[in-house]
Amino acid sequence: MLFRHFHDPEQLNTSSLVLSSASLPYRVVIIDRHNFSLYIQHRWLEKAEYQLAAYEEESRHWPPPKPVNLSVDFQPLFKAMTPTFITALALFYMKSGDWNTRNIWFTAGAGDADKILDGQWYRLVTALTLHADALHLLSNLAIGAVFLHYFFAITGSGFGFAAILFTGALASLFNVLIHGGNHLFVGFSTALFAVAGMLCTIGLSRPTEAGESWRRRCVRLLLPLMGGLSLLAMLGSSGERTDLGGHFFGLLTGLAVGNVVHLDAFNHWRRSAFLQTLFVAASLFTVILCWRMAFSIR
Repeated sequence: MLFRHFHDPEQLNTSSLVLSSASLPYRVVIIDRHNFSLYIQHRWLEKAEYQLAAYEEESRHWPPPKPVNLSVDFQPLFKAMTPTFITALALFYMKSGDWNTRNIWFTAGAGDADKILDGQWYRLVTALTLHADALHLLSNLAIGAVFLHYFFAITGSGFGFAAILFTGALASLFNVLIHGGNHLFVGFSTALFAVAGMLCTIGLSRPTEAGESWRRRCVRLLLPLMGGLSLLAMLGSSGERTDLGGHFFGLLTGLAVGNVVHLDAFNHWRRSAFLQTLFVAASLFTVILCWRMAFSIR
């Protein structure tokens, strides 16, 4: 009796191979070059259906998706972004100085939960550029030099700058919403922990393999979180002025945003000189605009 009718010879060949491997007798009738019929005896019909259904289920995720290649054959157009970034933070500290109640930079731009909740959202950005004292700055720059080097090498200057600004501000917003009022904060460390989170997720950007066990999948998903939490415990959970909430939300925000590397177009986007330049310009414009708003409202 008629078992299957095909218009594609490849499908016919595949079905024939499956039946042959199961030692099931069949007969093929070629009607024309676009129509083929496969016949099988009634007593073998149920077994044939089972074999083809099993094959189709096993082949559903084959071939597996290609891993996202984030290091091979990619070089940022501007290779000095890390020293430029660090130098800019250091020069800005020389301009803004240490944190005290009479310092106009901190009065205008420090992170203040009450004022942010009252609508001064620009403080989420300006606070990232301020540091309480020279030791605060040097500790961030020492850690940041390593993180930023690897991060910009993967994302490029424009996407990296925008991602740092976005995740740092977003993490500070989460911290403000959870912490509530009467909370002051400054420093680039929240953005650095976001970078650490993004690097953790990017490092495990390989897609799930077909047939991968649930235990191995859980390990791959939990590993970046465990690595980031270890970093948080070592570098960001002690000290009189340590903003633990900012570090924690920076890490979580980075772990989430790092998944952008899974987008099919990411590899093409980061190779675009136009897009990289556009994101650098947009990020610089955002920082300047936020500081202009800070001093205009003050």
